[in-house]
Amino acid sequence: MLRWIIFLIVYAIIDFYAFQSFKTVAKNNWILALYWILSLLVIGNFLFHYYNFNRSDGFTVQQAFAFGFLIAFLVPKMLLLIIMFAEDIFRVPQAIYRYFTEGSSASGNYFPARRQFISKVALGLAAIPFASIIYGIYKGKYNFKVLKYTLTFNDLPDAFDGYKITQISDIHSGSFDDIEKVSYAIDLINEQASDVILFTGDMVNNKASELIPYKDIFSKLDAKDGKFSVLGNHDYGDYVTWESEEAKHQNLEELKTIQKDIGFDLLLNESRFLEKNGQRLALVGVENWGTGGFKKAGDLKKATQHIDAHDFKILMSHDPSHWEQQVIADPYHYHLTLSGHTHGMQFGIEIPGWFKWSPVKWRYKYWAGIYQEMGQYINVNRGFGYLAFPGRVGIWPEITVIELKKGAELA
Repeated sequence: MLRWIIFLIVYAIIDFYAFQSFKTVAKNNWILALYWILSLLVIGNFLFHYYNFNRSDGFTVQQAFAFGFLIAFLVPKMLLLIIMFAEDIFRVPQAIYRYFTEGSSASGNYFPARRQFISKVALGLAAIPFASIIYGIYKGKYNFKVLKYTLTFNDLPDAFDGYKITQISDIHSGSFDDIEKVSYAIDLINEQASDVILFTGDMVNNKASELIPYKDIFSKLDAKDGKFSVLGNHDYGDYVTWESEEAKHQNLEELKTIQKDIGFDLLLNESRFLEKNGQRLALVGVENWGTGGFKKAGDLKKATQHIDAHDFKILMSHDPSHWEQQVIADPYHYHLTLSGHTHGMQFGIEIPGWFKWSPVKWRYKYWAGIYQEMGQYINVNRGFGYLAFPGRVGIWPEITVIELKKGAELA
């Protein structure tokens, strides 16, 4: 209870300062009243959904929107707070000076009036994150991008020169609210006409039932060499309360069955061979393995018991921290690892090929795109869906297409 009292006090302080900018610029009382009405509706809606949160059901779409709207209003207000407070750094000393030099003879309030120019600039700057977040909630989360890479290996089997892989990750089907947009993305994946489709975990938020409305849509995914998948940390149902361990286990088994019905070959610390013209690639899939309190069910040794050390290997592992902590230094040498998990935090600034930044980089060294270490590559997919915050700002949902080429490896 204490933390919520502190939260509301902090929120009230932020609101008070943000209101100063509106009060300076807007003289219409109806506009000022509308500010408080919207502010109270947003915080009230958030508190209502928070106190009605049922851990057995998990995070609902309605709760996600309540959280999203809170973020959409809170972030711009925090910017206004910073600017208004910075103005007060100058206003307060002036007020103190007037108090001691003019005393009771001072006319009006000791504080100098707020400057309209500063308030207008503050509101203009605050409009940028507000518009960006609102766009991210309504459009950005379905702003699918196809990112294409060509990776060159000197030991790639000749038959696989030009081989195309489509990777998707982090579907989080329980978060979707527009089935037509999801269907469009599936068509976009099929348009890539890749040889194989690889899914790197988190098919659902918590429960297998989330996937049922999208089962027919994902069944349309097509690649001539098949579709393969692994589990992510959310697929195990660890983030909701179950009536029994048996119910939790049954949920996981149901998810495995649905993935099979869709056409995915789910690799549970297993391997498969992709064969072409008498040559082969080893496809290795491990269960989730992650640092920072995440499940460590992945077992590389078990997954590669039928793989030769000299095989060309593609590893599917949901969490990129696995690559950093165990895979890079493994003597088996995994040529290409495909991961997801980070979502790029669904927020950041990115100019493809030039610049990318997200706060998630402080948590994960490898958080989005292609990285190379010790002659091995990893691609961290930014995710197909979204979780908790119902949108994406600057870091868009991703469909990755990787073409393998035979030749001298790039430095």
